[in-house]
Amino acid sequence: MSKVVRANNSNTAVARARTISVGILFAAILLVPRFLNLRRNEKTWTAFRIVMGMLGAALVILPLSLWNGLVMAVFGLGLFIASILIPSAPPSTLRDDKARQLGTLVVVNGGKYQPGNLPVAGVQLFVGNENVWALDDHLQPLLVIPTGEISSARAENRNGRWILKIRWSDHSAEFLYDGFFAEHLARVAESTINSTIPTALPILPQRRAASA
Repeated sequence: MSKVVRANNSNTAVARARTISVGILFAAILLVPRFLNLRRNEKTWTAFRIVMGMLGAALVILPLSLWNGLVMAVFGLGLFIASILIPSAPPSTLRDDKARQLGTLVVVNGGKYQPGNLPVAGVQLFVGNENVWALDDHLQPLLVIPTGEISSARAENRNGRWILKIRWSDHSAEFLYDGFFAEHLARVAESTINSTIPTALPILPQRRAASA
């Protein structure tokens, strides 16, 4: 009789484990797209990793005398390790997503830029048909220049340092480039921005009517 009871309990445990596995697999399939979108947001993903690590540590610390305590401890240990090992999305992925969000055409190195009295920050120039965005390393906008108002973008060597100076309306901004490739990076940014500046069509002189 005891053997029959043990067999039934074993079958029940296998069926329960199979049901739980199928449920976890189905939930994972539904959550993968949201998981990828969450991972692309650096701040949100960092907060999620902290919560996941705390939850995993709590599950490990729970007494093993609880129901399925060993299984929960192993699961918690897996969560804790995953929160440490899984990094945030690569910067290139974040940059590409930001470029699509802003509707920009090209992203070029903007060197260093100082917005007002704030500290100098390295920037990337997101060049589009409507605006040129100067974003810092955290993809936060430091400067937005309407492309249609740009009158000139010029790279020049000033006291051994390369400067990209952009003029628009009554404003101007300077971007500093350092290092061995300073001139190359400044020239690339210059040509990229100048290629988006609308050029006025030449006015052809009207021919005078031939006198009779």
